[in-house]
Amino acid sequence: MSGRNSASTPPAVAAFTDTYLPTVNGVTYTISAWRDRWNTRGSRMDVVYPRSSYEPDDGEHPVTSVPFPFYDGYRLGLPQLPDAVRDVDVVHAHTPFLLGLSADRLARRESVPLVVSYHTPTAEYAEYLVPSWASSAVASLSRQYESWFLDRADLVLTPSAATASDVRRLTDAPVETHSNGVDVEFFRPTDSASFIRRHSIPDDRPIVGYTGRHGYEKNLDAIFEATADLDVTVVLAGDGPARESLEETAAALDVDAIFLGFLERENLPAFYSTLDVFAFPSPVETQGLVALEANACGTPVVAVDSGALSATVEDGITGYHFGPGDVAGFRNQIERALKNGDSLSQSCLDRRSEISLEMSMDRLEDTYERLLSSTDES
Repeated sequence: MSGRNSASTPPAVAAFTDTYLPTVNGVTYTISAWRDRWNTRGSRMDVVYPRSSYEPDDGEHPVTSVPFPFYDGYRLGLPQLPDAVRDVDVVHAHTPFLLGLSADRLARRESVPLVVSYHTPTAEYAEYLVPSWASSAVASLSRQYESWFLDRADLVLTPSAATASDVRRLTDAPVETHSNGVDVEFFRPTDSASFIRRHSIPDDRPIVGYTGRHGYEKNLDAIFEATADLDVTVVLAGDGPARESLEETAAALDVDAIFLGFLERENLPAFYSTLDVFAFPSPVETQGLVALEANACGTPVVAVDSGALSATVEDGITGYHFGPGDVAGFRNQIERALKNGDSLSQSCLDRRSEISLEMSMDRLEDTYERLLSSTDES
């Protein structure tokens, strides 16, 4: 049962995830940042994750894992409950897979609320992960499984209103929007001169870029198609299965492109500050955290008007939108953002507090407390 001692102490939380350090993505950063900030509030947020090369700190509990056969670099944790994970007030699942089932088991064993964060629409990824002839069936099965799992939650959190609307069609559980938040103390405008020199990036023309996983589902080819006729340098950071294809596309279109590969996290503020425009054509984002990180560094974003990015980017304030599949529109909005860069950059900086990690943590604490109060009353 709960190990909580004081109403003034934030609830003790056990978080379960199938993606964690050293893997680099928005979910990993969110969980790691939440855990660090939660612990500084005088409580604890334990994390159960698939065993990897990462060496755990106190409160981080690796379990036996196996490679995920359809997505290189990812591992699935087997459904285990480490003995040290006990006496918690709330269980928070960041995955619907096997470790999500472990989270559900712990919540029921401890008779505490189960919160589920919906980070990734697994059904939408099906066509990229399995042969085309099987994608429809796999997507249907994915939706059925997600629906079953989400129905077991006391509350489902989604990082955007658009995702919340989609998830409400999957489950009868309560669904609320909760932004993951950005560490605005870390992501801020940074002098990028040394970064530009170190990576031999030309500084005689505007720079358009992107960072994140190079996955086929993210439609990153569109960046090169949109910039093919522009006098810009395109800089991509990150890596993934689509990188070789992207390099071939850039070469075929004769785009001045630089592929930086994986960047250590401490280099990201300088990377964002180097860019004049962050280009984001991915239609499968549940929030698009990198767009908010770019904005926190004063960099406007040109994003596809689809899914979460329709709201994550404020049109005319923190960037612009273009229609799905509209390469000409993408190009026009990049040019527009370059023209209005100074005013957009200032608007981005003016909204830093609205996207901050601290605000996200305050809301998360309130959400947990509300759940616990309703549980006590029942």
